[in-house]
Amino acid sequence: MKWVFLFCLCGLFLVIGLGCSSVPRVTDSAAGFRAIRAEMEARPTVVVGSPAERQGIERLKLFLSRIDAEAVRSQTLTVYAPDAYLNDTLVSRRGATNIQTYFQATVEAAESITANIEDVSRSADGFYYVRWTMDVRMKKVAAGETIRTLGITLVRFDDQGRVLIHQDYWDSAAGLWDHVPGIGRGIRWIKGRLEQ
Repeated sequence: MKWVFLFCLCGLFLVIGLGCSSVPRVTDSAAGFRAIRAEMEARPTVVVGSPAERQGIERLKLFLSRIDAEAVRSQTLTVYAPDAYLNDTLVSRRGATNIQTYFQATVEAAESITANIEDVSRSADGFYYVRWTMDVRMKKVAAGETIRTLGITLVRFDDQGRVLIHQDYWDSAAGLWDHVPGIGRGIRWIKGRLEQ
């Protein structure tokens, strides 16, 4: 009993000590992306105006416009480079086969996933911005309801027009978490408090 009390007391002091730290903590959610970007920028990229660029953009648009089991099976490994990086704000995956496995699991959990590609723009630093509106119908989350979100995918292509980097920016709270029982209620409560 004495050891339990001492253990709890030490734990309490540790929690208090960490909570009172004068050194501000920084949560850097972009560190992983910066590391991938630095690694991939050393790789040759697609030539502007080339057939590889046009084909890469078209393959990506076709793939994102309707993500289903057939598209994942037949297109993922041609859309993504073998060592591609994907972060969709929910997960990060590295490698085309791991990305394919992730998309397969996503498709199995969904009734349908479609995206309207509204615009593709190229930035001066060799990245492309794909602006989209996505409609998703999940089997167990908001069953029967279409969840519509908008977002942008930041893409870098290799010299063959395959995706090296796929970084999504979208409102995952409105697109997914708001619709999960329990979690959704908490998120809506927090949003309501912030709007006051």
